[in-house]
Amino acid sequence: MQFTVITGMSGAGKSTVLKMMEDIGFFCVDNLPPALINKFADICFSPESGINKVALGIDIRGGDLFEELFQETDRLKSQGYEVEVIFLEASDETLIKRYKETRRKHPLAGSDRLEDGINKEREILKSAKKRSTYIFDTSNLLTRELKEEITHIFMEGKTYENLTVTILAFGFKYGIPSDSDLVFDVRFLPNPFYNAQMRALTGNDEMVRDYVMSFAVAKEFLRQLEEMVIFLLPNYIKEGKNQLVISIGCTGGKHRSVTLANALYERLKDENYFVNIHHRDIGNDAKRGH
Repeated sequence: MQFTVITGMSGAGKSTVLKMMEDIGFFCVDNLPPALINKFADICFSPESGINKVALGIDIRGGDLFEELFQETDRLKSQGYEVEVIFLEASDETLIKRYKETRRKHPLAGSDRLEDGINKEREILKSAKKRSTYIFDTSNLLTRELKEEITHIFMEGKTYENLTVTILAFGFKYGIPSDSDLVFDVRFLPNPFYNAQMRALTGNDEMVRDYVMSFAVAKEFLRQLEEMVIFLLPNYIKEGKNQLVISIGCTGGKHRSVTLANALYERLKDENYFVNIHHRDIGNDAKRGH
């Protein structure tokens, strides 16, 4: 009997994840007061129900009752239920942007500023985040990527450490990504831009990829980068970090950075972490008519 609680920051994607869980066969209920969790589990897992997988959304709208969440989940575990908690996180910048786009009001903001409501919620949810089984930072996750990770865990039984690694290719002429934790400059590598055959291509194309990786310096850089990142990841986890953005930049973010970002992603995707990749500036030249 599988019982999954989905909680976290308002605006981080709880409703989206509930829909994903429903798609893979979970019976889903949103915003049930924590005090009713055990009664709800008894009903769902009765012999007559035919239900063996439940996903329950719990958020800050539950007010003071939210503090009872882990008391109730511990009680379920003592009764033999398999209980896991997914905590959804996102940066302040991302949450503010989402609220402004949807024109929704934050449940804790009241007459205060949106930022104040987010800060209050973070403080209230600190203990819940620490005790969660999985922590997803959705700041840089596409819906498709998040669905893949949910499917890997709950359909394929894959286990992960609580760290989301985003590998981000970018162009220095468009600015260093503000959310970068680690930034690597690969402008020292030969530039495919100066080859007329490759100028309109990207690091996603075989010709560019083979050209960039044909140089010994590119292969050695990738080897050392992979070793360093694999060394750092468990140490970041020990310090409580759950989101790491590794940015790799070249001049335009189209050839060298994309090639190296893709290569690092291929090396890390089978490690025990959530790994996703973004090419921020890959289409910028086309947009600007270059």
